[in-house]
Amino acid sequence: MPTLSRRALLSGSASTAAVLTMAPSFLEAFITGAKAQAAGFNRYKVGAIEVMAVNDGAYNVPLGDTFVVNKKKEEVSAALKAAGLDGEKLNIPINPTVFKNGKNLVVIDTGERPAAAGGPNGQFQKNLAAAGYKLEDVTHVVISHFHGDHMNGLLGADNKPSFPKAQILVPAPEWAYFMNDDNMKKAPPGRMEGVFKNARRVFDALDRKVTQYQWGRPVLPGLTAVGTPGHTPGHTSFTLASGRESIFIQSDVTNIPALFLTNPGWHVTFDQDPKQAEATRRKTYDQLAAQKTRVQGFHFPFPALGRIEKTATGYKLHAA
Repeated sequence: MPTLSRRALLSGSASTAAVLTMAPSFLEAFITGAKAQAAGFNRYKVGAIEVMAVNDGAYNVPLGDTFVVNKKKEEVSAALKAAGLDGEKLNIPINPTVFKNGKNLVVIDTGERPAAAGGPNGQFQKNLAAAGYKLEDVTHVVISHFHGDHMNGLLGADNKPSFPKAQILVPAPEWAYFMNDDNMKKAPPGRMEGVFKNARRVFDALDRKVTQYQWGRPVLPGLTAVGTPGHTPGHTSFTLASGRESIFIQSDVTNIPALFLTNPGWHVTFDQDPKQAEATRRKTYDQLAAQKTRVQGFHFPFPALGRIEKTATGYKLHAA
């Protein structure tokens, strides 16, 4: 094993002292950047495409009686504890995906509306800036479905567009369903009625200037829309590919992996059609496990990247 002499150590100490004396601003920037990378974004490559998971924070809420609608709270709590998590509280991360491909800087889902520093969510724009990008740099925003944590960030706290130069792209089946007035009239009071009203709040503030995309077709160069309905009628995931490499961006095919990957037959309260969502989940993860494709998960623990393994009773996430 190599050893260092006292002279080398002293020489190294002197060099370090010189750096500290001569370039404190460099060190400060380096340390700040390292912290931001660890806390707020994770950058990697898919072929020639630069990809980032950019954290928006998390929902931290008590475990409710009906978070899993087809299981008792006690069983859900036990599953959380078995995974080393708090059995009485839920931590649901929010991780939009950003990629740069040529001249395009693309945001896939926006997170919540921007919040004050230190808030539980609404941190996406702050972390995007920490990664070196401005809101006006964004050329396209692709929305996977119309739940608030995926689209509320289209607007700032002033109710004006967050991405002033970006084209907004939405799934055609989702737009057809949620922007239909007859469907809105049939929505039950409470959460579902709120989803309809929130979609109109956001898109009306944008003068409904959106471009609709179709499943099974390219949305942008390198990005293809994959229909994964059940969570919502038009819920969409994506394949991002460059050369021989690809990644699957799975939106809300599942929520907390420790619960719904391990137990794919469990139905989260947010799934609009639970049985269809389960069928989509099993089909999607069977394919991803067989192909050993990397997966970027919106609600996976940060950095929200990994591969899926099929088990005897469900699936397992191997985190990157």
